Amino acid sequence: MFRVPRPPVRLTLALASVLFAVGVLGLGLVRAAFYDPADPGATWSSAPPAAGPVVAGKCGGVPLRATRSTRGFWLTTVMNIDWPSRQGLPEAQVKAEYDKWLDLAVAQHHNAVFVHVRPSGDAFWPSEFAPWSEWLTGKRDGQSPGWDPMAYMVAGAHARNLEFHAWFNPYRGTQPGPGGPGADFSKLAPNHPLLAHRDWALAYPQGKSARLYFDPGIPAARKFVEDSMLEAVQKYDIDGVHFDDFFYPYPQAGQDFPDDASYAAYGKGKARADWRRDNVDTLVREMNERIKALKPWVKFGISPFGIWRNLDTDPDGSDSHGLEAYDAIYADTRKWVQEGWLDYIVPQLYWNIGFAKADYAKLLPWWVNLVKGTKVQLWIGQGDYRVGEKGAWSDPAEIDKHLDLDEKAGVLGEVHFSAKSVRSNRLGSVTRYYDHHYAAPALPAVMPQLPAAPPPAPALTAAQRAGAAITFTATAGAEPAAASWALYRVSGDAAALVATGRSGSQVKDPNPPPGKSVYCLTGLDRSANEGPASAPFSA
Repeated sequence: MFRVPRPPVRLTLALASVLFAVGVLGLGLVRAAFYDPADPGATWSSAPPAAGPVVAGKCGGVPLRATRSTRGFWLTTVMNIDWPSRQGLPEAQVKAEYDKWLDLAVAQHHNAVFVHVRPSGDAFWPSEFAPWSEWLTGKRDGQSPGWDPMAYMVAGAHARNLEFHAWFNPYRGTQPGPGGPGADFSKLAPNHPLLAHRDWALAYPQGKSARLYFDPGIPAARKFVEDSMLEAVQKYDIDGVHFDDFFYPYPQAGQDFPDDASYAAYGKGKARADWRRDNVDTLVREMNERIKALKPWVKFGISPFGIWRNLDTDPDGSDSHGLEAYDAIYADTRKWVQEGWLDYIVPQLYWNIGFAKADYAKLLPWWVNLVKGTKVQLWIGQGDYRVGEKGAWSDPAEIDKHLDLDEKAGVLGEVHFSAKSVRSNRLGSVTRYYDHHYAAPALPAVMPQLPAAPPPAPALTAAQRAGAAITFTATAGAEPAAASWALYRVSGDAAALVATGRSGSQVKDPNPPPGKSVYCLTGLDRSANEGPASAPFSA
């Protein structure tokens, strides 16, 4: 066992049906609401580990070799798309389902999960700022389910050495009817904050698909929304705060967002579009500042719509012809990167290579160029849910081709939408990209702006073969403490990463070759900075 104390605190989010889904999930995610897994019993290949880049350090005279990349999926709670499978399930079943999702992430050699903990003004934790989520409890009465899902979720992820990114939708107050309360105040939980602050509430769009929003133009509403998310940062040992693309709502034909009152009060003579962008900018900037003041090691990232602006609109835009986040939803994603308000950005590039309006092969280099010279890491949002559609998406290799391009461009991660689609492995697409890109485990890419305290070298002291695996006895070095470990095995001219784990878990090579091999162990800090390797050990 590799046992060390936890790092000190200082170091240590029919046409009517389609429109409804657009309102719930956003334009890029429409199909996911209606996705039916084609192959829930899919199995995974056991391809040999792929070679990764050489990293610092040596083992037995050869360099260590490990891929540095964040890999994960979005675990969506709204409408019970992924989890829990239904509203109002018993605690034991909710936990068992969650554990299976984490086990899937481990099997896929992911190292992060992005869990929907605030879908729309609600919470998957006991909150002073929001009612319990109906997607968990099955009720809108604000009553506790009697346990703390967030504590369980974070602990389960960390036990499997997965980063836990808490996924929040900041300004959404409700879901549209008939599944949600819509804009009907009488259907809200009695402790819903928009009942106490009706002046913060705006309904959009008009009609059956209406929902309530916290008005982004009211400073007090913005502060409340920030506080409600920072509560989770304060109370739980999360690794990241994550937003998707929901700030101002996607536009509906012939309807403008009804913020006349807040614009009149706070617009200060600015054009309304500029004022709205300023409001979103302020939220992003303040959240980054407040997260880092509270817990400097917690990452902050956003997954925006994949087009900032088109080239025919702006000379700095991408070679694309689709909806523009800058103009349509007032999200100046380019500015956020340039200002360094994020640790990572995950553009939703849910389009195929060669798609005329938004070609993956043309948008990817735009985003790669944007992050150059900044501290912001680029990860790409992959639309696994689209596999099996007509045209290019009928090719099971489409996402595999995306990952080929990502790898060549030096992209430092991918997040897949959504967990259900990863599990279903439709057309064998997940197996294909797993074999080619994820067959070996990966370490998260280092973010130099986060606290760093690489631990000293641990030691491997004994080993025992049991079945197909080798289990090691290991001891940690002195302070600073390690948060996790990485096990390397010498093969040819390098020592390849074969397993990782959280400190306190068994050090194990799950698939050793016949005969003896040489191993080395390293420790990593909370920010994935790696310390020196142990002395070589033969087993």
